[in-house]
Amino acid sequence: MAKRKEENFSSPKNAKRPRQEELEDFDKDGDEDECKGTSTLTAAEVGIIESIHLKNFMCHSMLGPFKFGSNVNFVVGNNGSGKSAVLTALIVGLGGRAVATNRGSSLKGFVKDGQNSADISITLRNRGDDAFKASVYGNSILIQQHISIDGSRSYKLKSATGSVVSTKKEELIAILDHFNIQVDNPVSVLTQEMSKQFLQSKNEGDKYKFFMKATQLEQMKEDYSYIMETKERTKEQIHQGEERLTELKRQCVEKEERFQSIAGLSTMKTNLESLKHEMAWAVVNEIEKQLNAIRDNIKIGEERAARLDRKMEEQQVRLNEAEQKYKDIQDKLEKISEETNARAPECMALKADVVAKKRAYNEAEVLYNRSLNEYKALKKDDEQLCKRIEELKKSTDQSLEPERLERQKKISWLKERVKALRNQENSVNQEIEQFQQAIEKDKEEYGKIKREESDVKHALSYNQRQLKELKDSKTDRLKRFGPNVPALLEAIDDAYRQGLFTYKPVGPLGACIHLRDPELALAIESCLKGLLQAYCCHNHADERVLQALMKRFYLPGTSRPQIIVSEFRNEIYDVRHRAAYHPEFPTVLTALEIDNAVVANSLIDMRGIETVLLIKNNSVARAVMQSQKPPKNCREAFTAEGDQVFAGRYYSSENTRPKFLSRDVDSEISDLENEVENKMAQILNLQQHLSDLEKDIKRNEELLKRCQLHYKELEMKIRKSNSEIRELENIEEHQSVDTATLEDEAQENKSKMKMVEKHMEQQKENMEHLKSLKIEAENKYDAIKLKINQLSELADPLKDELNLADSEVDNQKRGKRHYEEKQKEHLDTLNKKKRELDMKEKELEEKMSQARQICPERIEVEKSASILDKEINRLRQKIQAEHASHGDREEIMRQYQEARETYLDLDNKVRTLKKFIKLLGEIMDHRFKTYQQFRRCLTLRCKLYFDNLLSQRAYCGKMNFDHKNETLSIS
Repeated sequence: MAKRKEENFSSPKNAKRPRQEELEDFDKDGDEDECKGTSTLTAAEVGIIESIHLKNFMCHSMLGPFKFGSNVNFVVGNNGSGKSAVLTALIVGLGGRAVATNRGSSLKGFVKDGQNSADISITLRNRGDDAFKASVYGNSILIQQHISIDGSRSYKLKSATGSVVSTKKEELIAILDHFNIQVDNPVSVLTQEMSKQFLQSKNEGDKYKFFMKATQLEQMKEDYSYIMETKERTKEQIHQGEERLTELKRQCVEKEERFQSIAGLSTMKTNLESLKHEMAWAVVNEIEKQLNAIRDNIKIGEERAARLDRKMEEQQVRLNEAEQKYKDIQDKLEKISEETNARAPECMALKADVVAKKRAYNEAEVLYNRSLNEYKALKKDDEQLCKRIEELKKSTDQSLEPERLERQKKISWLKERVKALRNQENSVNQEIEQFQQAIEKDKEEYGKIKREESDVKHALSYNQRQLKELKDSKTDRLKRFGPNVPALLEAIDDAYRQGLFTYKPVGPLGACIHLRDPELALAIESCLKGLLQAYCCHNHADERVLQALMKRFYLPGTSRPQIIVSEFRNEIYDVRHRAAYHPEFPTVLTALEIDNAVVANSLIDMRGIETVLLIKNNSVARAVMQSQKPPKNCREAFTAEGDQVFAGRYYSSENTRPKFLSRDVDSEISDLENEVENKMAQILNLQQHLSDLEKDIKRNEELLKRCQLHYKELEMKIRKSNSEIRELENIEEHQSVDTATLEDEAQENKSKMKMVEKHMEQQKENMEHLKSLKIEAENKYDAIKLKINQLSELADPLKDELNLADSEVDNQKRGKRHYEEKQKEHLDTLNKKKRELDMKEKELEEKMSQARQICPERIEVEKSASILDKEINRLRQKIQAEHASHGDREEIMRQYQEARETYLDLDNKVRTLKKFIKLLGEIMDHRFKTYQQFRRCLTLRCKLYFDNLLSQRAYCGKMNFDHKNETLSIS
């Protein structure tokens, strides 16, 4: 067997020990040879060379393939035919050295001249139970060796199917060991030079060496010597190691003592590493939280986008409804106007007809009254005539001249008296008319002054409240917007500090704006109105909290400030494309200084202040808005007096001074105090005037009453005098009178009475007819007048509704634009969030990759990254302080670990080597005894074979072995 040595024998693992089984086999073989002296030959199934094939080997370009039999094979041929080349190829192809062939000292000498390489292929049989890796190689093993021109060689070990199994020489050696093929053994391969040397040598030492080599005892002896040398070297190493162990132990103790002095640093560094691990995953956790927040925002944003879409649709529906409502109201107004215009001529004609009918009826009534009075007078005359005729018939014929004269005198006096009374009656009647006119005038003036007093009192009360608010606002400007506003704002601040609001509400809006031109204060107040006291909330949840706070400061039934719900933004809307523009006059938006974007956006949303112009002069405002086409995007304008001007309408302001936006409070207070004083003085004057009027009315009523009584007395006196006159005229003297004449006169009077009565009945019928015509005309006129009034009454609210509808259409259009802008802005924000999400996801992947590099397994971290960063910095500072006081802990720890590991490693090696030396000594003692026994057995067997061979040929001879002097003598 070829000897394979290891250069380092310091470790027993690398030392090759002879197999105990082989030694035992050798002992058994020796015993059997000693006992029996014969051996049994069996046919081999493994290790037989089946064929060999050479290419560019030595002087042959191609040689073979040669197939060999299972038993003895003889190779014959002329000189140079390749017999030696085949034997040499077997040695080289099976791993032998070039020197062993006695054909050269290097492998490159076997490459044919002019070629770059040589190839050897040898096939070995691999059958039966002793086959080498039968499942891998199959029934044969093909060994291919490639020899390069530079002397290097490579192997390919193939299976029976031709597939390469291995390219390592160790695999070839294992195969040769398994098949017990020894290419260096002269018994196995005996070259010409070796045989010549053996036959020609007469030295007994050379014969002994040949014997030792042929039986492999020489290799066993060399192995034994090598092992014993290795054992001695190992003992020396153990001795050196023990000396080194003492020094290492001392160093280890020193390092351990130094290490123990800073042992706390290890814990701190362990904690630092742990904190670094937590920090890595804490960063991941924070990014994941940010990702979740962004996803939630995106989800909320998508929901809001859907809501905005719905709101857009709802806004469009409301806009359509508002436009339809405006159109319907406009149609109604046009219809009412057309109907009113259509009825106007008829109304005028009916009015003229009523006047004519009244005039005709009055004239008929006068004629009827005249006929009635005439009829009454005729009837009375008839009664007197009848009475006179009867008296004449009864009276006696006597002289009544003195009485007649007396009666005529009395009648004259009575007529004069009646005339005087008539004059007095006319005079009193004029006085009565004058008193009545004076009383009516005084009462009318009294009512007018009373209304004026009420208006002045109302204005005084308003001015007093305004004065009180202005005085309060000198110490606190917020009280201008209501006495409860400061307390409400404090409550809002408290609620915001408690976290009840998402964003702190903004308001009142009037306190958040400032005028660029103080002269426009009243105009801006007239435009914004109640919005100056309004508040803004970010969402409906904040609105509900603010409503609950307002309930504490505003009693039920009282008006509360308006609450505007709109998402807070940090930037003011871009309204350049829809704002009104005029080179001379500003809009409400440009006339205000607004620092808070929320306030500006709310006023744009609720009032459209970018579309309202401010024009100080009323006539200029009318000219700009009504005499020509209004400026682009301008919907309305306000004057410095607060009047509101539309393209087709003009509304005067009820206010005379600003309430909330005035800057000069002292001047306002002074003006209001003067105005209050003037109002109070005006009220006193009015009350004095009212008192005087009451006295005049009372005095005139008393005088009127006296005149009326006097007038009645005069009427009674006149009637009495007329009655006396008629009685005196009707008395006839007691003289003979022609009764026939009186009777004719009475008859004539009766016929007149009948005619007057008939005429009176005709006039009465005519009067009744005219009265019915008059009533009918009045009813018709009243009906159409009522209809026109009803149409006017219907038109007035419709006009107001039309204005409201117009404002509603503008508001809905503005709301639609607002939602469109918000939707566009929201979609931009949503896309930005999605891009941010992608970036965060990439960042998360990077951070997770970095975290896994730092700590492969994920750690659940409760602390935030900032807290961990502070702890890491604090711990690093502490470790640096420890390093500064004790030195580099890592270096000390490394030195201690190295010293300890070196000590333990060397101690382990020394212990192992001691055990190995002890075991090796025991094994080598046993193997040496076995070697001696094996050598003795082989010697006896060789002698026996030698004697047997000589006896078969009838020769005699003797073979002597001297193992001590290592000689072999044959004689």
